[in-house]
Amino acid sequence: VRLVESGGGPAQAGGSLRLSCTAPGFTFDDYVIGWFRQAPGKEREGVSCISNSDGITKYSDSVKGRFTISIDHATNTVYLQMNSLRTEDTAVYFCAVDSLGALSLWSHEYDYWGQGTQVTVSS
Repeated sequence: VRLVESGGGPAQAGGSLRLSCTAPGFTFDDYVIGWFRQAPGKEREGVSCISNSDGITKYSDSVKGRFTISIDHATNTVYLQMNSLRTEDTAVYFCAVDSLGALSLWSHEYDYWGQGTQVTVSS
């Protein structure tokens, strides 16, 4: 399974970015799709996840109220809308798929990973 992230780049603090995750030739079925991030020198952190079957979502406390995860079933694309960005949101963002469907922000639950997209927020 190949996951492709896009939409990263530079942003100003307080600004917005929207990340996209697609999976060419693959459908998400009953899987859970998650967004993770990893800043230099830090561990990978779960940001948000969504169940493709029922749309239930989960967010880390650090992004709750600022980020929104969604799925476009027509295009099999998962989005992460990031608003009110902060400098501490700077990281490489990865999307991942959990084929067992557990709504979790633990990275070890996920089977497939994209290559990541860099988000850099400046003050």
